[in-house]
Order: sequence, then C-alpha cells, then structure tokens
Amino acid sequence: MTHAPRASVIIPNWNGLSLLRPCLDSLAMQTLSPLGGAAEVIVVDNGSTDGSCETLAEAYPWVRTLALSDNLGYAGGCNAGIKAAKGEILVLLNNDTEAEPDWLANLVAALDRHPEAGSAASRIMLYDRRDTLHSAGDLVRVDGTADSRGVWQPYGPPWDQEAWVFGGCGGAMAVRRQAIEEIGPFETRFFMYCEDVDLNWRAQRAGYRCIYAPDAVVYHHLSATGGGVLASFYVGRNTLWAIARNYPPDLFRRYRRRIWATQWRIACDALRAWRGAAARARLRGQLAGLVRWPAWRAEYRRQRAPGRAHSAYLESILEGSQAAREAQ
Repeated sequence: MTHAPRASVIIPNWNGLSLLRPCLDSLAMQTLSPLGGAAEVIVVDNGSTDGSCETLAEAYPWVRTLALSDNLGYAGGCNAGIKAAKGEILVLLNNDTEAEPDWLANLVAALDRHPEAGSAASRIMLYDRRDTLHSAGDLVRVDGTADSRGVWQPYGPPWDQEAWVFGGCGGAMAVRRQAIEEIGPFETRFFMYCEDVDLNWRAQRAGYRCIYAPDAVVYHHLSATGGGVLASFYVGRNTLWAIARNYPPDLFRRYRRRIWATQWRIACDALRAWRGAAARARLRGQLAGLVRWPAWRAEYRRQRAPGRAHSAYLESILEGSQAAREAQ
C-alpha cells in the first residue's frame, strides 16, 4: 500500500476462526476494496489459541494482523487496532458478521454526504433471518438503558430511511479519526459490552452526530463470540458505568427516579429468576456498577469530551424524553 487507505476496518478476534473466515471472505469482495488499497483490514487477535493467527498469515496475506499476548476484550482490542490504523475513517466490525459487497463504500459515502456527522451506523440484519433487523442504529432511553432501533422487526419503513440516531452499534460502525482524537477511543475498563454506548455518549456530548446508513448492510450471528452469563454481568455493570460517566447533571436530576426505578425493576426480575446463572450474573454486574458509581461521576468533568452539546439537545435525542416527544 503506497498511500493511506480511505478506511481502516478493525476486527477484534478471540478464538473465532470459524466465524472469521466468512467475515474476511466478505471483506475481500468489497467494492471499496482492501485488495486494491482503498481500504485496509486489521484483525486484532486477543491471544487466540485456535490457530487464528496462523490461518490469517497463510490464507489472508492482505490482512494486517496484530497478535496480542493477552485478551484485552472488545474495547482493548479495538483500541489497539485504532492505534495501528492508517485510514481517516475507522470502521469497527465484529468477527461474527458478513458484509454485503457495497457495505463499506456505502458507510463511507454516508459520512461524505454528512460532513457534520462524526460517525455512521450500519444496518445490521440477523444472519439466519435476513429479512429481520438486529440494529438500525442504537438508541438510549431517558432511564439510561440502551437498545437497538428496529430490533427483531422486519426490514422496511421507517428503517429503510437514512436518519440521525444516538449512535452506531460497535459491531459495525464507522467513526472519523478526528472524532476519536478529540473524545478518545473506547474505555478499556468496560472490557466488553456497552463500550459503544459510552463512546456514542461522549461523541454526542462533543457535538458529533451519528447518521444511520440503511444501504450499508451486514449480517450478524447473535452472541456468537460472547453471551449468556458473560453478557449478563458486563451489561449489568457497564450500563451503570455508562450512565455515571456521561449523564449530564441537570438531566440526571430530572430523570434520576426513572433511572433508579429501572435498575430496581431489573434487579427484582433477576431475583425472581435467581436459580438462573445469567440472573445472578446480572445482579453481580449491577452491584459492581454501583460500587464504582461515585468514582465515575467524579471523572465526569475530567473526560476528554469538551461537552459542546447543550443539555436541551442531548435530552431531545434520549428516547422517551419530553423533548424527544415534542420534536417528533
């Protein structure tokens, strides 16, 4: 590669060789081609023991491989790839996805059409039900919980329209290098899950909007590389961490009853399902989130995001807020 690529696709991997092959095969077919130098693909291997690195060297010589000695999780793996990347647009992709041939070109084109956007969200479809959405961009509710727009719904209106969203799902999103340099990369202490929610919060607070690009399509195996007990713990903990790190004080005072009521309801549901390992993991995650809550709130004003966005705007993009209802 004799010049900097337009985009760098960064794929964290941990013992995911069986999933990684079809993912990379789909990237080799991109119209914005890594084979022609218009893009680059970086696989960050988090200490795999399944032969991932050896296979990459033999079968995918056009892929840059960063072999880490330890598992740094999704957040740490992405950050290592971001540090090594050469592109002006940084594209984060799960290893358990397959992309349509024009996915990357359409994702980059969305940012070109919207210079005011700091990031772009892909349309993520279920791998085994390709007419069903997994994410049309991400949303955050006023109670601090995050979700995927359009999840489980058949693809069609309104999900076939470009739209401003709270943020992209970290499994398939593009972020301008300029934005990352200003707000910082993923918070590595999250390890996995909700690190994208935290990043999207910081981007919005810094004035970087996110555009949903419905023509940028990937297919996703659900929780193929992490789920169950693992996901329950990290989602329980990191949801609270994302709220503590990012919720503006004036909005938090306005909606704190809804925030704590939701967490109490989640805890009660987990207690009723106490025999299940995932329910117990969710409770442990919530407890871990609460333990660190004061420290995260203390860090709020020391973050790199300068907070250019006004609270009125931030409230207007929170699902279920009065401002959001009035804007519709």
